[in-house]
Amino acid sequence: MPESPEPTALLLPIKDLRNAKQRLARVLTANERRELAEAMLADTTRAIQGARRVEKVFVVTNYEPALELAVRNGWEVIREEAQISESASVDFASRVCEEQRVTRLLRLPLDIPLVRSADIDDILGIELAPPGVLLVSSRDGNGTNAILRTPPTLFPSHFGPNSLAKHRREAEIAGAKIVFHRNEHMEMDVDDEADLRALLLHDLSATYTGKWLQESGVAARFRNRSLSAHAAS
Repeated sequence: MPESPEPTALLLPIKDLRNAKQRLARVLTANERRELAEAMLADTTRAIQGARRVEKVFVVTNYEPALELAVRNGWEVIREEAQISESASVDFASRVCEEQRVTRLLRLPLDIPLVRSADIDDILGIELAPPGVLLVSSRDGNGTNAILRTPPTLFPSHFGPNSLAKHRREAEIAGAKIVFHRNEHMEMDVDDEADLRALLLHDLSATYTGKWLQESGVAARFRNRSLSAHAAS
């Protein structure tokens, strides 16, 4: 009998967190940026661990702590020789997943600290026949925070500025069905100071990221800066 396919999988790309969140360099030190990324990764990891519809998890990385994280969780490692870009990492890993008979692949970023297991299960519960793509935007409506493709190599990735429009165009060229899915938890990623300020308006009490923001003093620092700016205006 032929091997049964691994129909649904989740892909988590993890870059070298020592170089994470460069757009926050004006307001956070290099060590703070690394620790913030680690806290957000912990929140995303917890959500993945609790998701019931995830049949297999792949981690694409060459960052040693991320390799260790994958091993601890029993996740499949796709080791990169070099990290060229998010798009290159995802496309390389998508080819590997398809070779392993994955038919639907959900890529999640590591920096969505509000994400819950139920959010992941909701997406994976949506019927999407091939060729098809489901897109979850960033909160500004320009970026792509989650993307589910069937098949996984349906079209190339274009993460970065205006990626949502670029992915939509690629899907149209591929003749794919396009589903736009709203999810306020997945839409809240953290790339710059405005994102971090927006995140601090949410209830973060149950998150690793919220704990770190409080214990590191970053939350208080941002509040004090806001009060100072308000008083000066």
